[in-house]
Amino acid sequence: MSIKLRVPGRATTKRRGLDRQQRRTVTFFLFISPWLIMLVAVGIIPLVLGFLTSLTNYDGLNLANIKFVGLRNYARAFADSDAAIAVRSTVYWTLLSLPVGLVCTFALAALANQPLKGVGLFRTLYYLPSVVPVVAAVTIWRIVLDKNAGLLNSALDVVRPGTAIGWLTDYILFGLATIALWTGLGSGMVVFLAGLQNIPDELVEAARVDGANAVRVFWHVTLPLMTPVVFFQLVMGLIGAFQQLNYPLLLSTHPASGLPANTPRPIYLFMIHTYRQIFVYQRFGYGTALLWLLFVAVVLLTAAVFKSAGYWVYSDVSEEGKQA
Repeated sequence: MSIKLRVPGRATTKRRGLDRQQRRTVTFFLFISPWLIMLVAVGIIPLVLGFLTSLTNYDGLNLANIKFVGLRNYARAFADSDAAIAVRSTVYWTLLSLPVGLVCTFALAALANQPLKGVGLFRTLYYLPSVVPVVAAVTIWRIVLDKNAGLLNSALDVVRPGTAIGWLTDYILFGLATIALWTGLGSGMVVFLAGLQNIPDELVEAARVDGANAVRVFWHVTLPLMTPVVFFQLVMGLIGAFQQLNYPLLLSTHPASGLPANTPRPIYLFMIHTYRQIFVYQRFGYGTALLWLLFVAVVLLTAAVFKSAGYWVYSDVSEEGKQA
């Protein structure tokens, strides 16, 4: 009678290795399961339901009367005159607020980057408006920009008696841009300040040794190295400008009803039009179709900005590729 001893071979070792790999895979998915659950519950499912809603006549209340209308809501959006007005107002708003915001936040970051005594206190003061709630910010600026009893007109009245400029009526786009700029200066300053502080000092010193003045140092050293930060701020600002809702909504809301009354055309932005369709007229299907059209427009514009980045955004990787 012979006894056969089983010696562990490659097959056994491989099987044990696979078991260990499987355990590592299961452990990995267990650790990221909270994120996956939130992605599906908060991201994917609402997107799917939103797209399906845009293909129906859903009014937000009666599921029994819901009907499939196909792409009728999307066709209706292109024939909606109010939607066309909202698109034009949103484009004007973006062209006004985005460049002004980039320039002002960049300039403020450059000032906050100076090696001055107490500069940390000034950085904190500049950032404080960013943490002010939206309703409080609009209320504050209503007091400042009011036509009859506003602080700004009262100050101008000292120089020119009888001044009563309608900052929130005749020049409401200026008022909206002022409020949005005031609340966004701090966060934009922090991003630009981080980029400025990452610029190597030896490059600036080398430019100064070669005889470059402050303007040339900024144009040939600082600005090229800051283009990735400018690109990031441009993309985020573009997305935020097209999604602007809170400030124009609060400026055009009737205090009693809580619904936007006669919104002035300059601030009748696309999100205001969408808000009215969904929450005022109970056109959930048409409103979600408008949101999907906005999503596609923002994606296309963002893709265009990314496409243009190769022509003006400085990158060490791209420079090394050109030299190679």
